[in-house]
Amino acid sequence: MAKNRQPIAKHAKSLGISPAAMGYYKKETTRNSNNQSRKKKSEYATQLQEKQKVKFIYGVLEKQFRGYYEKAERMSGKTGDNLLIQLESRLDNVIFRLGYAATRREARQMVNHGHFTVNGKKVNIPSYQVKPGMVIAIKESSRGIERFKTNLEANAYHVVPKWLEFDSANMIGKVVAAPVREDIDFPVEERLIVELYSK
Repeated sequence: MAKNRQPIAKHAKSLGISPAAMGYYKKETTRNSNNQSRKKKSEYATQLQEKQKVKFIYGVLEKQFRGYYEKAERMSGKTGDNLLIQLESRLDNVIFRLGYAATRREARQMVNHGHFTVNGKKVNIPSYQVKPGMVIAIKESSRGIERFKTNLEANAYHVVPKWLEFDSANMIGKVVAAPVREDIDFPVEERLIVELYSK
């Protein structure tokens, strides 16, 4: 399976985003510390950077991202909104949003290792699309893993998005609604991505 092994802080800085958007609150880099661009970016470079930013945040590689875009185009509504909503509805992102994992990368690894169930059935596909009404829980045999307890304790005051519910006592999350554009909590101009793919 292909993996993105780029250094988090360095790449986040180059894309103009805070490592906190990835769940990394203690990472820093002194790269381009004066925040000065070496030269003015072209329209294409600006559009490309916006796409790279969203891919990096959600941990999606080009082929899969293109697939999300093509599906978003076929859906009713705005293509850019549809694209972001699909990415936000990934199981690994939901695990991160619920506070089971400290980062999306960690959430993806946890899902790959088969630690979660959706509606009582084990799911080990990070890109699995969740839908309203689905219940996400830690598999019974995985509940004693110390990492889950550590993360949940660290995220005790973590704000769960309004489209999700979390029962910390029973370690159960529920999708109560589909995410909407306003639920995306990092700055992104999705229209630039649409313009890039529309060329």
